[in-house]
Parts: sequence; structure tokens; C-alpha cells
Amino acid sequence: MSSPARLLFGTAALVALAACSANDSSNPAITAPDNSSLSASSTGQTMRYLNARVCPGSVVGTARCHSWVRVDPSGRPVTNATPRGYGPADLQSAYNLPSTTGSTWSWNGKTIAIVDAYDAPTAEQDLATYRSYFKLPPCSTANGCFRKVNQTGGTTPPAANASWAQEISLDLDMASAICPSCKIVLVEASSNSLVNLYTAVDQAANMGATVISNSYGGPEYSGETNDEIHYNHSGIAITVSSGDNGYGVEFPASSRFVTAVGGTSLQKASNSRGWTETVWTGAGSGCSAYITKPTWQSDACARRTVADVSAIADPNTGVAVYDSYAYRGASGWLVFGGTSVAAPVIAGVYALGGAGSATAQTLYTSNAFFDVTSGSNGSCGGSYLCTGVIGYDGPTGLGTPNGVSAF
Repeated sequence: MSSPARLLFGTAALVALAACSANDSSNPAITAPDNSSLSASSTGQTMRYLNARVCPGSVVGTARCHSWVRVDPSGRPVTNATPRGYGPADLQSAYNLPSTTGSTWSWNGKTIAIVDAYDAPTAEQDLATYRSYFKLPPCSTANGCFRKVNQTGGTTPPAANASWAQEISLDLDMASAICPSCKIVLVEASSNSLVNLYTAVDQAANMGATVISNSYGGPEYSGETNDEIHYNHSGIAITVSSGDNGYGVEFPASSRFVTAVGGTSLQKASNSRGWTETVWTGAGSGCSAYITKPTWQSDACARRTVADVSAIADPNTGVAVYDSYAYRGASGWLVFGGTSVAAPVIAGVYALGGAGSATAQTLYTSNAFFDVTSGSNGSCGGSYLCTGVIGYDGPTGLGTPNGVSAF
């Protein structure tokens, strides 16, 4: 059993939970969280919650979203009348980021593109609820802050899908939490096929994005060496989740042209920083099977090493997100984790810092990171590739942001 699925309750309970299904048969495009991956905390954290993957597994040529949601024993997401989990002020505090909140939206010249699969019909109104609650300035189509398009830039949305709608809500909220003064463009691919997602990424680049956030991934394959060209857009920083299966590498996180974002468990503490972080057990990491090693990496991997940097990802120390579309229109605040949280967080940091780089190369010239030196995401012989160590390691890369200077 992979690291993020180590359970703290009995086998009988696992069987019962895995048998639960909340698929909405009235719409085959609507799916429930993947109950085969129900998990309690395996991080040693003091909080213990039941979480489930939001998206089904992927095969070569497709991608899954990398988010986990807090669920009840039936496998349904736990909704709350008010937020649970970390909000914008927490994340800004944890990563020493400037607060750009204010009552009136004022564009800072940066645009974050969110690329996901399928449509979230309530994306804009859910974003408005999140920003209103946390007193972030409005971001709407009307004021020019928000725009939603399909993978070719049109206004006809693809089919709706509740799993990916949750992912979209998560991505929009995290981009807002970190950079409330950024414009947001949501580009919805027609499906979770990599071909469609590549088209959506290229479309985002053509629409003038400063940063493009991608919270998805799938198995590596030999053809990725040709397909990584879709993530090579000069002057645009591109972030990609490293994965949520623990030790192991996925594409497009393995591309040389992206910033591969790993994950941590983030907790408040009484130290000078006010926070502590350890490796999240689900964070993807390791050596790519196919991608050539970039010149700016100098570790022992023969090829591209994942990850580059990291941010909060453990669903047991998760973030507050508002979503009203999933599960037959039930509305509420949910708690999310996964490296799907980390990728838009780092995209927001790039936007705050100025961005302007299509690769992670410049990060390796800075030491403005909180080093994550404990925890593991699997077994690899005690290597830095799966264990938090002083300096660079696979699960958390160079560490987590300490301000914006590295970006």
C-alpha cells in the first residue's frame, strides 16, 4: 500500500469504506472521490482525519488531479457552514509573504492561469464566496479580474465534472489567497487526456498568462520527451504538482521546463517562524525515467529530479476551500490537501515575486527557502530522494518559500 494510504483504523473498516460509492448516476461525468484511496493521517501529526482522493486514477495518456478532500465515513466530503483549514492570512504568514488584500481590486500586472480538465459551472460564484469571506477584493468577469475559457479560448464550456470542479475551486482559491491582486484565467480542457491539457496550457500561454498552474499528472511515458514542449513558454513560469502517490515521478512534473512542486505538512508552532513543516507522505519525488537532466541540477540523479520547491499539501493540515457544485449541488466549505494545493500556492508566489522565468533554474541560485529536514514519502534506501534532509531533497526540493525573493 502506498504511503498516503496507510490507515490508522482496521482492515474491516477499510473494506467497508472502499465499497462506498457516491457516483451520481444521473450524470456520468460526475464522480465521487476515489474511495479506494481513503486515508487517515500517516504523518505523525496530532490531527487525524479521514480523507479521499478527489479524482480517479489515471493511465498513460491521461492525468488525475492531485487533490484530497476531507470526507465522512461514507466517503462524502465533509461540508461546513464556515471555513475549516488554513486561510489566506495563515498561508501568507507561513511563507513570509506580503499581504496584498484590500477592499478594492487593483491589478498588479500579473495574470495566473489555472489549467484543469472539464467544467466547473459555479467556478466564478464560488470564487466570489471565498474571496468575500476572507475579505479579499472581488475578482469577477465584470471587473476584468476573472475569465473562464475552454481549451481553444472559446466560451462554450466542456462537460461538467464534480471531481474536477472541486479541483478548480481549490486552484482558484489558492491563487487568490496568495496573490489577491492578480488576474485569473481559468482554462478548461475538454477532458483529462494529456493531449487536451497540452492544448489548454498552450492556450493559457497565448492569452498572456504570467504564471500557469497545473495541479495534475500521470504516469511517465517515453513520448514525454517530445510533449514537454507544451510547457516551454518563454517568460512564463509554469508550476506542476509533483503527485500524491508518494515516492515516484509523474509527468508533466518531470519536464525540464516547469517548476515541480512537492508537498509538506504545515503546522503552527511556538518557534520564531510560528510554523513547522515536514515532508508530506504523499508528495511525489524521484528521478525521471526519460527527461534529460537540466544543467542547473547537480544531485546524483542521472536524469531530471523531482521536486524543485514545495508548499503545504497534507490534507490533515489542509486548507479551506469553497465549492457549491459537487455532489448534487450541496454547498459548503471543505478542507483540501494534496500537491494540488502546493502548485497554485507557488504560482501565486511567482506572481508576487515578478515571475518571468519558464523554468525552475533561477530558484537554484537562491537560499530564500525554509528548509524541510524531516519526514519521508516512501522507501528508497534512506536516500535524499524520499527523505527530508538538510539542503535539497526530492519530496520538498529546495524547501518552501521564505518570502518572494527567490521567485
